[in-house]
Amino acid sequence: MKRRPWIGYLATTAAVGATAVTGSVAVDPRSDWYRRLDKPAWQPPGSAFGPVWTALYASIAWSGGRSLGRAVDGDRRRYIAGLAANLALNAGWNWLFFGARNPVAGLVGIAALNVSNLTLIRQTGRTDRTAAAALIPYAIWTGFATALNADIVRRNSGRR
Repeated sequence: MKRRPWIGYLATTAAVGATAVTGSVAVDPRSDWYRRLDKPAWQPPGSAFGPVWTALYASIAWSGGRSLGRAVDGDRRRYIAGLAANLALNAGWNWLFFGARNPVAGLVGIAALNVSNLTLIRQTGRTDRTAAAALIPYAIWTGFATALNADIVRRNSGRR
């Protein structure tokens, strides 16, 4: 059977796109609940999140497509499972933080996403180091988001 590497890129682009849409449905930064939260001054402006996530999602899709094109059977299946879990955690954070209006649950979810990011980078690195390197900004951003989420939890503890 002839390999068609573009299929991996198409599949990861579709999966990442679905993740972005699924997660964004839960987000409403204009809600009264979110606007009432005490947020740190170092939080980026709302207008920064769209461009940052667009670039990060593009790098995830590219990295995933490249890895799928280079992985062999068993590794490919494990990679798909790891990427799927990562994307589920990615979209899930929005539902925990915004959808459930629960920053503490969001913090737990993003901590799990951070572990998943490191696992995905390691797993990707076994197949392709360049693809793994493309995931590092994603891990850095979610690390920053974890600090932001944790500060929001701290600032709003005891508030309802």
